[in-house]
Amino acid sequence: MFASLSLGLALLPFVLATVHDVQVGFNGTLQYSPEALSANPGDQVVFHFNPKNHTVSQSAFADPCGLKEGGFTSGFMPVAANTSADSLPTFTVVVNDTTPVWVYCAQAAGTPESHCGAGMVFAINCPSGDAPNSFTNFKNAALAVGASLSAAAASASATQAAATGYAPSPTFTAAYGGVTIPPAPSASVVTAAITLDSSSVWTTVYTSFANSPAATPVAAAGAVHTVVVGGTNKLFFSPSNITAAPRDTVVFQFQQKNHSVIQSSFPDPCRKLNAGNASAPAGFDSGYFPVGANDTVFPTWNLTVNDTAPIWAYCGQTSPESHCGAGMVFSINAVDGSARDFSAFQALAEQLNGTASDTSASASASPSSTAPSGALSLRVPGALLALVAIAASLL
Repeated sequence: MFASLSLGLALLPFVLATVHDVQVGFNGTLQYSPEALSANPGDQVVFHFNPKNHTVSQSAFADPCGLKEGGFTSGFMPVAANTSADSLPTFTVVVNDTTPVWVYCAQAAGTPESHCGAGMVFAINCPSGDAPNSFTNFKNAALAVGASLSAAAASASATQAAATGYAPSPTFTAAYGGVTIPPAPSASVVTAAITLDSSSVWTTVYTSFANSPAATPVAAAGAVHTVVVGGTNKLFFSPSNITAAPRDTVVFQFQQKNHSVIQSSFPDPCRKLNAGNASAPAGFDSGYFPVGANDTVFPTWNLTVNDTAPIWAYCGQTSPESHCGAGMVFSINAVDGSARDFSAFQALAEQLNGTASDTSASASASPSSTAPSGALSLRVPGALLALVAIAASLL
């Protein structure tokens, strides 16, 4: 009996140990929830990784956004958007003593998009109140790192502008129609090492600006985003605006009617990017996909994302009306709440009504017919159709 009692007392600290659950990036936020907690030696802190791609990395109070020498790190934990709550990956830290433990997310480290620089930090057993090493001071130090990175990027952009002699105009207008539009956000080109796991490391170059998404995909092959184009009585893309990282694939699924996906620009939402400018790369163009009213098999067209900069697109159909002018536009990585968000892009397309002042034609042909259900769709030149019509009238 005495031996049994002694064993029970020896196991008591482990039985009484507490498990603390921490959500990482819950609901798409750049934060740990809770941001700080107190724990006893032997307690476990279990980090639950929500969709996107974050880390749990140990830092020091004096260097909030840098990995502490010999410190722990979960590595990057890419989580797909459709992952169920009971399938989220976890990372566990066992508390050894009451010494403060400082943690940060290493996503986009060293760039203006640094998650740590946006305040994504965490602490265990940190002093409270007005202590010099309180959590509030730790988070403020992380935010200062982010502000410094943004300032450095802005300075580099200004230096580049001065070197090229470019002086932005205080007034910005759409490509035609005299409509005033907000200026484009300042951007810088970033070269960063992307790490998913020990066997998946590469270097990527991407356009960085305030609030742009991180450049790390959820997996080495990237995520797959499905976008429905059109449908019965639907002149819109669904969803109309998505966030995607380099290496991600966007699968456009064409449903009823006859639609296309053509790349444009914010100032000129309803014309193909760089149309008429042979010295600049042309935007992508899916071509038209006629789909019958009763079809159940829908054609698709894929686009690979290579940058975090916004991508603007529209449906080029103009008959019997401009689909773009009716608001059938699409965007990738448009920053919500900014002056150039998706809503502003759609509003400009509708305001310009999808037509230029010098032409009412699309940059590419836009057949309006819809293939009948179960029939083969043939694209017949308009002139030939006219000859057929004349011949038929003479019979």
